[in-house]
Amino acid sequence: MDRDYLNSLIDKLLKSDISKDQFITHLTGIFSDEFKFDTNRKLRLGFHEFIFGESKTINQLIEIISSLKKNGSPFICTKLSDEKIDTILKRFPEVEAIPEAGMVRYFFTPPSTQKGEVAIVTAGSSDIPIAKEAMFTLDSCGIKSKIFADVGVAGVHRFFNIKEQLYSYDVLIVVAGMEGALPSLVAGLFPQPIIAVPTSIGYGTALNGFTALFAMLTSCANGVTVVNINNGFGAAMAAFRILQNKYRDDTDV
Repeated sequence: MDRDYLNSLIDKLLKSDISKDQFITHLTGIFSDEFKFDTNRKLRLGFHEFIFGESKTINQLIEIISSLKKNGSPFICTKLSDEKIDTILKRFPEVEAIPEAGMVRYFFTPPSTQKGEVAIVTAGSSDIPIAKEAMFTLDSCGIKSKIFADVGVAGVHRFFNIKEQLYSYDVLIVVAGMEGALPSLVAGLFPQPIIAVPTSIGYGTALNGFTALFAMLTSCANGVTVVNINNGFGAAMAAFRILQNKYRDDTDV
């Protein structure tokens, strides 16, 4: 449920298009304990409940998606394998798949455009799937973003080729594996909020992303926000919250 849906219910009640009993039925259906999803999250926080798909079985995902669609709740589902995406599309052909980001999503109406833009900077091309998860999560929240890929410290001149462009963005998400050095470089140069995403890219002692995570957590650049390993979704939602607060008094564009 979002504010527009609740307003439409109130308008129908005021115009006598629905009865008081029908109005109560709609509301009790929305807040029913039988429906296990947080359908009121949009009103509280500005975004819908989303689904983490990696550890769920395909049968669980089909049940969840069926319930969300039945109850009029938009959704995105993250961390999906190609097999799960293919099965979901066969069962729900109206759902949009974004295989390169490991996501599916469905909206009854397009998300409202929100103010603010986010730059997503990756150290290497291997980090792009996590960057795309962040980009399509932001897009699902109505926020514009752009990926600047493969500009890590191994060839730092590549970063300085895009440096001037980054000043125009409200938030910078920086995605890196290996030793995770890029967020420190970016945070030492730019005043915007910096959200660092460690990835599981790297050889042996990269420890599936833990080395990058520890490096970002101990960055000597002040004020770097760090999310979990491979959590492009979490970085996007942190950026969304920052922008919601920054433009709190502005109307949708």
